[in-house]
Amino acid sequence: MKVLLLKDPKDKDSGPDPYIKELGSYSLEATLIPVLSFEFISLDSLFEKLSHPECYGGLVFTSPRALEAIKICLKEKSKKEAWSKSLKQMWNIKPTYVVGKATASLVEEIGLIPQGEKAGNAEKLAEYICSREKPNSSALLFPCGALKREVLPTVLREEGIPLESLTVYQTTQHPNLQEALSSYFSQQGIPASVVFFSPSGVKFCLQHIQKLSGNLINQVKFAAIGPSTAQALEGAGMAVSCTAGSPTPQDLAAAIHTALHPHNC
Repeated sequence: MKVLLLKDPKDKDSGPDPYIKELGSYSLEATLIPVLSFEFISLDSLFEKLSHPECYGGLVFTSPRALEAIKICLKEKSKKEAWSKSLKQMWNIKPTYVVGKATASLVEEIGLIPQGEKAGNAEKLAEYICSREKPNSSALLFPCGALKREVLPTVLREEGIPLESLTVYQTTQHPNLQEALSSYFSQQGIPASVVFFSPSGVKFCLQHIQKLSGNLINQVKFAAIGPSTAQALEGAGMAVSCTAGSPTPQDLAAAIHTALHPHNC
């Protein structure tokens, strides 16, 4: 059975994509199609803020892209030296809150220690932060995307926990998306399941997939990596067959397997 994953492939240097590998263990043939392109912005402002850890109570990351923005900053020799010599240690005295394992591993790559990765989504991370932070303490620095959801900022604001957001990337549709989808459907046919990894993915892909599937759209099991993506699908009028228990290859593969073989469970 074929599964279409609407996401970027994992970095080529780090071996096979874990989602393809995990779905393969259930004898599911997965294909990746990149959906999004990212433009990084405000990088000077980002590093200026990172240069003053004394002004903040900690860091919050809900997206791997925000860490990519920091890694781009650290490619500059002088900034990399400043980070290694003192800034990293100063930030490590403070908490670095993250959603999910992918973001956590990128936090570790820049030398910081992640907390809260098991939260799995912004709502649960907000609860975790509220259980550990005091109201009216120093603001948490939150590098984020232009399309960030307001769940986490809203919960923290209601609890009196200051959060300073800084937009460091913008999300656009991948230039080859339409062509890649058309090519997949003409060569592979209609997949048993289509997996969405973000609300932006729903926005950019769903209409194309509906058109390419035609009358057979009801045969496709739509899967979501998390609750916000599931909400976006439902908001677009689509039935969601399964949502991963947490945003990991293992949980997603298990959920899709159950959705495709309900009588075996």
